Amino acid sequence: MALEEDDNTWILDLETALLDDCSADILYSISKGKNIPECLRAEVWQVCLDVQDKGNQLVLFNEIFDLPEQNLLRDDCQKVVANLGNEDEDKVSVVSDIESILTFYCKSSGVQYEQGNGWIEILLPLISLKLPRSDTYNLFEAIKHRYIPRGCKKNGVVFHVFRLLLLYHDPELCSFLDTMRISPDLYCLSWFQSLFAATCGLPVGLCMWDLYFQKADPFFVFFLALVMIVNAREQILSMKNDSKQTLVDTLSAMPCALEADDVTDFCSLAQYYDLKTPSSFKETLVDTLFSVVSTEEDTRAASISQALCLPVTAHELVNNAAADQDPATECVRFFLVDCRPADQYNAGHLPTAFHLDCNLMLQEPAAFLTAVQGLLSAQRQALAARSAAGGEHLCFLGSGRVEEDQYTHMVVASFLQKHTHYVSMVSGGYKAIHEYFGKDVRASLEDHNPQSCVICSPDSTGEDLDTGRTNSTSIDIFGKISAAMKLKSAEVKGKLFDYIVNPTGSSNTERHVSSSDKLGKRYRSLAPVFSIDDDQEGGQLKLNVCHPVDSTSVASPEEDEHQEVVSISTWLNKPEVVMSFKCHEVKVNGYMYDSHLLVTDSHVYVLRDLPGKRGFAHIVVRRPLSAIVKITSKKKHPELITFKYGVPEGEELVISDMDR
Repeated sequence: MALEEDDNTWILDLETALLDDCSADILYSISKGKNIPECLRAEVWQVCLDVQDKGNQLVLFNEIFDLPEQNLLRDDCQKVVANLGNEDEDKVSVVSDIESILTFYCKSSGVQYEQGNGWIEILLPLISLKLPRSDTYNLFEAIKHRYIPRGCKKNGVVFHVFRLLLLYHDPELCSFLDTMRISPDLYCLSWFQSLFAATCGLPVGLCMWDLYFQKADPFFVFFLALVMIVNAREQILSMKNDSKQTLVDTLSAMPCALEADDVTDFCSLAQYYDLKTPSSFKETLVDTLFSVVSTEEDTRAASISQALCLPVTAHELVNNAAADQDPATECVRFFLVDCRPADQYNAGHLPTAFHLDCNLMLQEPAAFLTAVQGLLSAQRQALAARSAAGGEHLCFLGSGRVEEDQYTHMVVASFLQKHTHYVSMVSGGYKAIHEYFGKDVRASLEDHNPQSCVICSPDSTGEDLDTGRTNSTSIDIFGKISAAMKLKSAEVKGKLFDYIVNPTGSSNTERHVSSSDKLGKRYRSLAPVFSIDDDQEGGQLKLNVCHPVDSTSVASPEEDEHQEVVSISTWLNKPEVVMSFKCHEVKVNGYMYDSHLLVTDSHVYVLRDLPGKRGFAHIVVRRPLSAIVKITSKKKHPELITFKYGVPEGEELVISDMDR
């Protein structure tokens, strides 16, 4: 009896706290993750969502149901409520409440109801609290604004962010789903739209929301979704021979298996993954995803979501190295890998950095593999010694300059291809580190030499990379590219590329990459790149260039808005342009876009014409000629030309990407 009284003491403390105008943090410290008693749940949620003093907003509702989509809304309400176990009289009341709340929300917020957007599913747990309609509305509005990520739609930024999180914690599982062309929006859209209410039973949903609202972290839904997938990894990987739709259906229904008793452990696991994720990733995105933001912040979120791997800020990296953390505590500890060229590393680096020259990967593959083994050995030793430089989490550092970072991306991609856990990259590279230290840079960096440092003395290295011109006047594109490659000096490097490798490492597996994804590889000791089945006739060529698109990041109008817009005539008249061709860009879905293909002595570009903006275009392809390992054309379709790219694997070459 005494033990039972002790067990219920926290409930009395909770009741007292509610009377004393407490906060969500205080409530969480009292409940310690326990389920809230049904009699206190409504009051606890109102405190956690800060709506206890909100008042009756529905007094502004004129009770006129005249939305353009009113019939659709009413039908959806009736269909959902018909499946509930309530009496018929109760069902009529519930339908009335839901339709009134959603109609007023649409009118007051200036938004349109869409079928399947999760709003009705959010309202059902709230209706079960049996509060006055006005209080239910206040709770719904707070949940919608605080906890439902912006852009919860097919191919939305939210799901690219979730994929980065999955790639960080379980790269093999992420690679498998990518190979199956199953992007997160196909299976977890309803999870994010309704905070799992659409797929979990009501008792489970109530228990989960008890913890969720007390934790008061909107980003927590990402970790809940992550646990749901990672915990089922063996089942998912065993379904490699099943159809895509079967796998999607299985993934989508996974929350249905949760029971109320599982919720505490489920949320504890999510908390564990939260602690094992670089905090700056969440901090950078939380305001963008869960509040009204500017176009600039939207652009930043889209940029982060399309990153090769999980981005980390310079601020977190530096503070992480300086922090005195208990090795027994679950947290993020970085092992920093500086991938800049040796001359840049020697001109200044962080004291804890392990140097891995990214140029070795292409120039000396055997030496690169040896260096990687040395890196992994050093990491194990640092972890065993509990050194400040030791950590499970590999964080790669580039220069922050586009001409070098294409090779850093290749190094990072090689680790991802091997399914290495906890791979991240410093946003902005060494440049961001340098700017973070500011005036203290000399005291903070090891061996810093202002005369040789590319940030302190940007003129110390060549910046104009696309200079020079071939004298050839042939209009044969293959001749032009061949001449350009032969004339290319060893120092010339390309622009920025997001290097994405085929996760399976197989050239036979079709893979999609986004239009912003790039792949770079230096042309070195390989078989001839030109493999053309038909002889090309003289005269103007009309090329069809096709770019496979990543299943997790299919090109969308939202992405196009963030691509660089350039003047076509300015680019065509650049002195470094060897030859240009009018062509069509052909997407995998069959759509064709008027475009221009440009060849310089070091790069090939595709400019996609902007409809409605005559004379301007997006740069959709920007690749170094050194990345090309094969150029082919089929006899049946001589106008379709394929550019193939690859990476070295020992003595072999793996074709990892292509443009057609």
